[in-house]
Amino acid sequence: MRMSVHESPRVDTGGSPLSAERPAQEPERGPAQGLAQSFTQEPVQGLAQRPALLARRPMVILLAIASCALWGSAFAFVKLGYELFEIGSAEPAQQLLFAGMRFSFAGLMVLVATTLVRRKALIPSREELSQIGLLALAQTGFQYALFYIGLAHASGTNASLVQGTSAFIQILLATLVFRQEKMTMRKLLGSALGIIGVALVTLRGGGMTGEWSLVGEGLVLASVVAGGTASCLMRNFGKKGDPLLLTGWQFLLGGASLSVVALLLGGRIGAVSPPAIGVLAYLAALSASAFSMWSSLLKYNPVSRVAMFRFFIPLFGVLFSTLFLGEVLPHEQLILVAVALGLIATGTIVVNSES
Repeated sequence: MRMSVHESPRVDTGGSPLSAERPAQEPERGPAQGLAQSFTQEPVQGLAQRPALLARRPMVILLAIASCALWGSAFAFVKLGYELFEIGSAEPAQQLLFAGMRFSFAGLMVLVATTLVRRKALIPSREELSQIGLLALAQTGFQYALFYIGLAHASGTNASLVQGTSAFIQILLATLVFRQEKMTMRKLLGSALGIIGVALVTLRGGGMTGEWSLVGEGLVLASVVAGGTASCLMRNFGKKGDPLLLTGWQFLLGGASLSVVALLLGGRIGAVSPPAIGVLAYLAALSASAFSMWSSLLKYNPVSRVAMFRFFIPLFGVLFSTLFLGEVLPHEQLILVAVALGLIATGTIVVNSES
């Protein structure tokens, strides 16, 4: 073929003529590269370009169960923190201050760690500031303020049972309120199995108390609704946004707000010791890790697929309370826990088996 003197062959780096006309193929990425991209690069726009890694069921199961295990350990370590900081059960201002410090430090951990990894500061845009405000209000503000106040007027068993419905509440909100997905018989069946499993765990000590109050169990239920609302909001905001940026800033803003309210109510931290600081640091780290993994999963998966794993939280709570608080379970109660684990696992499989 004869070529004009004014034309020059187009060659790529390998020297092939006219190869620039062929679109460059992106090299295949392994799981490690896919996970690294989700934390080190700019957020991917839209679900069509989502990294396959965080949508794969093995990774969903791994990260969701890890998050729930961390949250389950929080029950035991919060009790240890109250003991070490000398915070009484009838001191809500001190409890709110303890929670505010925990979530403020958690927010700083997320923001500093992500900034160091990405080598770029996480500065929210004007649109993201309003999203952060809503998340901080729903999740760190309403959820924990309502929970601590309600817990002071409710029995521990009743409060645990209400908390155990959080996965079902999140599915209801995602399907009926936010219209993010459709309600199906599989989701109803899986949720019912999960609630029965949670009931077996929380009622193992002798059953519910007969007195239910609006100020007690009612506020605990309201805190569950607030937390479910925050998860659905994170699902919406995280589709086009950065879940780590949203998580870090909402923790920092919500935790600081809780701390200010607690200080205005007279909250003070008593004894301070290295073990107490260590427990507070662990609680902050578990919140930072668990919510970062959870919000990243919500970006790439339906709420129902992820929320079902929350039924495992009471089981992990029982396990860690046995390990760290010395709470010994009789053999018959261990059997109930095993049955509950089977029901919750079955319910989770039923929901996640939907195409």
